[in-house]
Amino acid sequence: MAELAMENGSCMDWQKRCLALETQLFKFRLQASKIRELLAEKMQELEQRVIEAEQRAENAEKQVRVMEEKVKLDNMKTSESESTLYRKYQELLGTVQGKDDLISRLEMQLEQQKQLRAEEAKIIQDKAAKIKEWVTFKLRELELDNYHLKNCNQRLTEQIEALQDALQAPVEETDIDGDDLLEKMETEGCPVGEETGMGVETDQHPGSGKNECGNSEAGPLDRGGKPPTPPLHRFPSWESRIYAVAKSGMRLSEVALGTNSPSWILNFPSYSNSGPFTGLIYRNVTVPVYSTLKGKATQISNIPFLDESSGSDDDCSSHASIRTSNGGSEIRKSSTPGSPRAMKRAGVSMSSLSSESDYAIPPDAYSLDGDYSEPEHKLQRTSSYSTDGGVCSEPMEKSGYLLKMGSQVKTWKRRWFVLRNGQIMYYKSPSDVIRKPQGQAELNSSCQIIRGEGSQTFQLITEKRTYFLTADSPNILEEWIRVLQSILKVQVTSSAALPQKDAKPTVKGWLTKVKHGHSKLVWCALIGKAFFYYRNNEDKCPLGHLYIRKSKVEEVDRSCDSDEDYEATAGGLLSSHYTLVIHPQDQSPTYLLIGTKHEKDTWLYHLTVAAGSSNAKVGTAYEQLIGKLLDAEGDPQSPLWKHPMLCYSKDGLHTSLTTLPSEALQTEALKLFKSCQLFINVPVEAPSIDYHVSLAQTALQVCLTHAELQNEIYCQLVKQTSCRQPRNHSVIQCWQLLALCAPLFLPQHHFLWYIKQHLQRHADPRSEIGKYAIYCQRSVERTLHTGEREAKPSRMEIVSILLRNPFHHSLPFSIPVHFMNGTYQVVGFDGSSTVDEFLQRLNQETGMRKLSHTGFSLFTDDPSGKDLEHCLQGTVKICDVISKWEQAFKELHPGKYEGSTRIVKLTYKSRLYFRNQAKGETDRERLLLAFQISCEIANGRFPVNKELALEMVALMAQVEYGDSDRPVSSSPGGTPQSKMQHIVQQVLDKFYPKRYKQNITPEHLRRLADKLATKWMVLQGCSPLECIRIYLAVARKWPLFGAKVFAAKPALPSLLEDCPVWIAVNEDGISILDYNTMHLKLSYPYSSVLTFGGCRDDFMIVVSQGKDRSSGKNSTEKLLFTMAAPKIVEVTLLIASYINYCALTPLLSPAPPSLSIISPLSTTPTKKLWETQSQCCFPSVPRTTKGPTLL
Repeated sequence: MAELAMENGSCMDWQKRCLALETQLFKFRLQASKIRELLAEKMQELEQRVIEAEQRAENAEKQVRVMEEKVKLDNMKTSESESTLYRKYQELLGTVQGKDDLISRLEMQLEQQKQLRAEEAKIIQDKAAKIKEWVTFKLRELELDNYHLKNCNQRLTEQIEALQDALQAPVEETDIDGDDLLEKMETEGCPVGEETGMGVETDQHPGSGKNECGNSEAGPLDRGGKPPTPPLHRFPSWESRIYAVAKSGMRLSEVALGTNSPSWILNFPSYSNSGPFTGLIYRNVTVPVYSTLKGKATQISNIPFLDESSGSDDDCSSHASIRTSNGGSEIRKSSTPGSPRAMKRAGVSMSSLSSESDYAIPPDAYSLDGDYSEPEHKLQRTSSYSTDGGVCSEPMEKSGYLLKMGSQVKTWKRRWFVLRNGQIMYYKSPSDVIRKPQGQAELNSSCQIIRGEGSQTFQLITEKRTYFLTADSPNILEEWIRVLQSILKVQVTSSAALPQKDAKPTVKGWLTKVKHGHSKLVWCALIGKAFFYYRNNEDKCPLGHLYIRKSKVEEVDRSCDSDEDYEATAGGLLSSHYTLVIHPQDQSPTYLLIGTKHEKDTWLYHLTVAAGSSNAKVGTAYEQLIGKLLDAEGDPQSPLWKHPMLCYSKDGLHTSLTTLPSEALQTEALKLFKSCQLFINVPVEAPSIDYHVSLAQTALQVCLTHAELQNEIYCQLVKQTSCRQPRNHSVIQCWQLLALCAPLFLPQHHFLWYIKQHLQRHADPRSEIGKYAIYCQRSVERTLHTGEREAKPSRMEIVSILLRNPFHHSLPFSIPVHFMNGTYQVVGFDGSSTVDEFLQRLNQETGMRKLSHTGFSLFTDDPSGKDLEHCLQGTVKICDVISKWEQAFKELHPGKYEGSTRIVKLTYKSRLYFRNQAKGETDRERLLLAFQISCEIANGRFPVNKELALEMVALMAQVEYGDSDRPVSSSPGGTPQSKMQHIVQQVLDKFYPKRYKQNITPEHLRRLADKLATKWMVLQGCSPLECIRIYLAVARKWPLFGAKVFAAKPALPSLLEDCPVWIAVNEDGISILDYNTMHLKLSYPYSSVLTFGGCRDDFMIVVSQGKDRSSGKNSTEKLLFTMAAPKIVEVTLLIASYINYCALTPLLSPAPPSLSIISPLSTTPTKKLWETQSQCCFPSVPRTTKGPTLL
């Protein structure tokens, strides 16, 4: 049993042992697998390290190779630099040697010049000594002649006494003969009266007297001989001949007048006043009216005077003392205000009545420093008015003198105004207040008061007419305005309260304004932070305004309306209206009744933004996000910048991004988005560029027409360029469209802030998008500085943006400016450049003086092809000029414009000429002025006869072509003689007056060419500068040199003949010239010009002719001329420029000669109107000027 037990125990041990071994085996297997995994990982790490080590070894080997190559290159460069330095050293040595040789040669030349000058000095001293001797001898000779003449005079006196003694008998015939003899002796001044053969006494002395005189004259000539040639500058023979011809050549040839006069009159240019071009280019430009006040030309109306039929008795009663273009006038029958009875009744001083006349002294004649001669306390009725705007206990009355602009003869008239019972009446003097007034006007709520440009002028606008009034002093003006303000119960509009002319309203429309229970339908406009309301949409003078800043703006329920009277009168509107209320600080609320929900949302949003409120529930979602960004001050880390509403999305727009006042504008906003998508997604190609031009012009024209869409297009373009990867052309073309918008117009309020932030975030000079962003930044700043544009971009501007990478240049556009000598200069500009900036850059590139010194201006041609030029004002944008001209040309020539690249032609020429600025003229200015005068001569606007015209043509031929015998460049066919004849013919066609070539035979034309060739040959060797000097010296002999000449025709009835005339305007005044002869008919200095400008469709000049001798009153003349509307604008602005220039520079400008007014009916010869001073021609200093650059 024991053995069995032991066997069982051993069996049990074996089993345990087996289990233990199996367990250990399992563990060993697990450890082996882990070891294998670790080994595999280590092997991978070792392999990776080996690979990296091999790569580092390869890189090291490459670096070693590169360093070896660099060392080799450095060694080679070192050797090359040594050779280069040695070569440069040799070149410098040669240059120094050459300089030394040049210095030595110059020193030798200097010594030679010194010797030559010394010899010339000796020669001059010898000549001076000879001249001194000759002058001394001549003085002695004259003394001897004087002695002999005294003796002759004594003998003649004795003869006269003897004759008087012999002729004491009373014989009539003898007395007559004696008187004739004495007259003959007095006129001739020489003892030739002895030849009458009267008596023996006359035969005894003449012989000896003649012999003595003859000996006294012959003796010195024989002894002295000819005087030596003085060492002074003398004109060449041909130059003195030209000056001799010019003395009598400033006129038109009689032959040309006799043969070609009828045809010349028929060729008078006639342009329609309302042509197609006038309606396009000058869409918002009308003919202004100016009046002379305080020596300056002040614009009193920006439209022509139209209403002459509404003239009062004031105008009809004063025709007796006025020379107008109308016929006979009735004599005034009213009593004379200067009678003693009238003076006693009026109770005014004699000094005041002495100044009463139909046409008073202009306001600048009165002194504003001292008291006026007629103070208010001497008036017939003292004024009583309330200064606080309340109701007065007494009726509102005031009286006093004011200057009134007449309705027919547009000049200032001194009238006595009386304000009584809600009416304003005016009389000729205080003594006439018991009579019927010369005019009166009813004052009601429709009247307006507008201050004028000066401190003493204002306009009273009534229902029937507008009164232009001027007070004697600013204090009197303020008193009248306070009284009128109290009567009309309206706020007088001052220049500070009026919105700026270029201010763009944020939103506008018809609203019903309710305040203090009173409602009124008004035209409202939100401009900046102010809310203006007007009577109608054409009114420029607001009824009032509210400052919205820090006001409370909210929408109210209709239940808030408690005015039952208003509900009864306007119940039709109450059924569907919306109400907004504005609570200004410290003021009562103002309610606005709006008809539609779109208008209400628009007004509520923009008024809230203007008030500075942060209402998050106002406006669209896009606008609310921009408002939140603005509240966060544009934090660049804000997540709002990546909001899906602000970023690019492939989905199209289903509604507008901004608040718009109507459904129609929302529809236009969606159409605008589609146009922008077409512009962006179609690739730009040069052959089909007109497709993108048309899309851009159409879209931007819609934004210009509807200003409400300007914020919309900016928001759409910013959304298209935000958070978008530049993978294709679409992003670039979107930035290009944004670059076209920036110079044109800008968004408003916080949209502009958002645009600036967007551009700042994308500005980067390293990428193309960043460069466009920088370009847009510059354009926005320029637009803020110079203002917005008026017309859509032109084709040239769009093509430059799309094809020429505008961000590379600060001036991305360029256009040629043509000069009168046939050359041109290409000038750069940007989308906001004005004409003044453009001309300043042009003067810098051409080396000319400032515009105020040269008087040059920029002119454009007419797209209709007519012979018209249009002067550009300094504030106009160059891009607007190009665009308007292009649009006019496109509408006038629809077939020719398709695919045409023709643009406006700009010409730079003289507009104003001042004699005191002639001394500083540069060579370029003289050259251009000479060519401009030659153009005037060729067109018959400068009086020269045939002989002088030929001389001046020869001078211009020398300037244009040089010497006439210069060999012409060889070309196939033709001989040099035929080529020279061809050149002479070209010169005649270009410079010779056209009127002298009318009806001329070929034989006469050949003779004329031969004469020109002969005169041209004489000028051989004369430099162009010398020819220009002579040319201008001859042209300045005309008294009206530098005047701008306009063709016109007097409007009938007129004191002038019914034939065309020339109106010449220069710095001295206005002159009327005969159309055929250019002889002076009438002339008026600027001191006598009272009013000028447009009068209906004609040009009007009102001048004062001084006091009439018979009546003692100021005589005034009104002249009307028929001209083209652009010419009327040009001549009006030209006269205003001259008057203001003379007023601004009284010390610099010389006193103008006195211009006498010549009657056309006078037959007596008159003196010259201008005494032309001998103008010295200063030789131009030779210097290199930058010439015009040719394309």
